[in-house]
Amino acid sequence: QVQLQESGPGLVKPSQTLSLTCTVSGGSIAAYYYYWNWIRQSPGKELEWMGAIHYTGYTYYSPSLKSRTSISRNTSKNQFTLQLTSVTPEDTAVYYCARSQHPGGSHWSNYDYRGQGTQVTVPS
Repeated sequence: QVQLQESGPGLVKPSQTLSLTCTVSGGSIAAYYYYWNWIRQSPGKELEWMGAIHYTGYTYYSPSLKSRTSISRNTSKNQFTLQLTSVTPEDTAVYYCARSQHPGGSHWSNYDYRGQGTQVTVPS
């Protein structure tokens, strides 16, 4: 059973960088052939796919967030991380990490395992 757990600060000041880590157990992030994704959801809005890192290490980003997003991994710790720069109150959301067989997707059906999510608030 694959398990994912997000961790990071729950409060980030405007203009700062949000950093979240996803720790994976029960499966290797370097194992063929999955994508490891970051997704977020703001109240009243649909899921927003932010980006993914492939088992090869190649990264994919949402065009709307690409200029502010970076995803990296530490295979020795079986973790992957999200960095989102220059945050604003619009970035307030629950952030999830999740596994998929294809990058992207705004429905949970695209993902076979996901973390419980972590609330990140950017105050105005």
